[in-house]
Amino acid sequence: MNIGDLLDFRAVVPRASGGTKRQVLSVIADVAARTLNLDPAVVLEALLEREAAGSTGVGYGIAVPHARVEGLDRIRGVFVRLDQPIPYEAVDGQPVDLLFALLAPPSASSDHLRALARVSRLMRQPDLRAQLRQARSSEAIQALLQREAQPSAA
Repeated sequence: MNIGDLLDFRAVVPRASGGTKRQVLSVIADVAARTLNLDPAVVLEALLEREAAGSTGVGYGIAVPHARVEGLDRIRGVFVRLDQPIPYEAVDGQPVDLLFALLAPPSASSDHLRALARVSRLMRQPDLRAQLRQARSSEAIQALLQREAQPSAA
C-alpha cells in the first residue's frame, strides 16, 4: 500500500487550529469534502461515531482517525498538523498535533485494516514525527510521508 495512493497533497493541511477533538475532526471533514467531493457532515458524523467507540489517539502526539464513508471508490487519507496540540484521549494521555485520517468505502474491509496498520507503523517513527512537525508545506509533508513509506533496500 503506497502512501502516495492514499494522500494527495491537496489533502494535507500543514497548519490548522482547533481547540477540541470535534473541531479538528471537522477540519478533516472539510478537507475531505473539498478534495474528495464528499459531504462534510457525513464525514464528520462517521469520524465522530468511530471516536465514540474509542479514541484513535495512538500516542506520541499522533491520532489516526478513520471511518467508512459512502461515495469513495478507494481508501483515501487526510493529514493535518495542528499549531497547538489538543487533548485527544490518546492511549498515552498526551495531547495530539499530528493526525492522519483514513476514509474508506464501506466495502474495504481488509484493505482498510492494512492501511491503518501501515499508517500506524509509519507514524511511530520518531525521526519522521520530528520532520513532520518542522515541514512548512503540504508538498513537503507529502514528500516526507512518501519517502518514509518506501520499502528499504535489504
